[in-house]
Amino acid sequence: MRRALILLCASTLLLSACTTTTGGTAAPSTSGPSGPDVPAAQLPGPGVPKVDSPIDISRFKQAPCDSLTADQITELLGAGVTPKTDLNAPGGPSCSIHPPQVTQAAVLVIFNNVDDRGLTGVYQAQYRFFLPLSPVDGFPVAAYGLADDRAARGSCQIAIGTSDHQTVDVGVTQSEENIGKKDPCEAARGVAAYVLGNIRGGN
Repeated sequence: MRRALILLCASTLLLSACTTTTGGTAAPSTSGPSGPDVPAAQLPGPGVPKVDSPIDISRFKQAPCDSLTADQITELLGAGVTPKTDLNAPGGPSCSIHPPQVTQAAVLVIFNNVDDRGLTGVYQAQYRFFLPLSPVDGFPVAAYGLADDRAARGSCQIAIGTSDHQTVDVGVTQSEENIGKKDPCEAARGVAAYVLGNIRGGN
């Protein structure tokens, strides 16, 4: 559950900083992992999709905000938005992006360094909200969270398997006026498509 605590806390810290409302305190699931840790040599674990064409994300761990271009950031969140890099974020090097005006709209990209089990760690964590999604450009994706916040908050966090050992996590929170107009998990998949394209173009 270490991954669950660290990554969800990283997401919660970003999203709560971008909203004017006060939410409750996030708590981990009372359930334990669904099974013993899968040894690295046996990845992916049972039922976990394999990453057929792994990509190297190491360079982006040193510059996580290079995962989105300035034009893509403007398209997602409007003009005048400055991304913020945190190489020491709890879940791994991250890029957080939100408009300067008071709004809850936000995007968070995390180059996960919590463990080396890729999507297997997400599948085993037994989150209260867990939803495998359609792959992005052939890379497997799953949404996860301490709760399903899609309808209430317009937020979703997904993990994209970039190899059987690593993921890139993308969190999206929609602006108030856009909640309910589009599934935030699909919005996160759209951000993931940009991120994957930039990573592969930068290798």
